[in-house]
Amino acid sequence: MDVRKQILTQATRLFAGQGYDGTSVQQIADAVGIRKPSLLYHFKSKDELRENVIAEMLGHWNAVLPGLLLKASTEERFDATMEALTEFFIEDPDRARLFLRETLDRPQSMKAMLAKFVQPWVNLLGEQLERAKGRGLVRADVDPEAYAVEVITMAVAGTAVIDTLEVILPGTPARGSTRKRHARELIRVARSSLYTDNEGEK
Repeated sequence: MDVRKQILTQATRLFAGQGYDGTSVQQIADAVGIRKPSLLYHFKSKDELRENVIAEMLGHWNAVLPGLLLKASTEERFDATMEALTEFFIEDPDRARLFLRETLDRPQSMKAMLAKFVQPWVNLLGEQLERAKGRGLVRADVDPEAYAVEVITMAVAGTAVIDTLEVILPGTPARGSTRKRHARELIRVARSSLYTDNEGEK
C-alpha cells in the first residue's frame, strides 16, 4: 500500500473513531509511521485530507451504482449487485461510521458531496425503476428515489453500529459473522420490497 493510501486509511479510522475535530495531523502521521511534514507533502492541510477521505468514500458509489442501475429492473443477479453495494462498508465499518459522523457534524458539506457523487445515479436509478414498474416487474407502490435512499441508509447506518448491536443478535459468536448476517438480511429486505411476485417467479 502506498503512503498516500495509508494516510487515507488511517485518517478514515481516526476521523471515524475520534471525529475530525478530535484528530490531529500528528496523530494521523504517527498512525502511518511517517513525519508530519511528509503527510503535509501529500495533503496540504487537515481539511484537504478530510475532503479526500470523503471523496474517495463517496466516489465508490460511482463505480457500484451504475451496475445496480443496469440490473435493478430484473431480479437476476440482484443479490450479487447488492453485495457489491454493501461490501465497501462491511469490509471496513469505519467508512460507515465516518459517513454518519460527517452527515451529522457537517451536513452542508456532505450535501454538496452527495449531490456530486450520489444524486446523479439515484436519479437515473429512479428512472430505471419507473420503467420497470411500467412493465410490472417492480411493485407499483415503490417510490424509486426514496427506495434508493433507504437502501443506502440501511447499508450505512446498520453497518456503522452492527459491531455494537451484535450483543443482541444471538448465535453469532465468530467475529464478522454478525456483519454477514446484517448484509444478508439487508439484501433480502431490499429485494422483497422491490419486486413483484411475477418478477420473483422468473
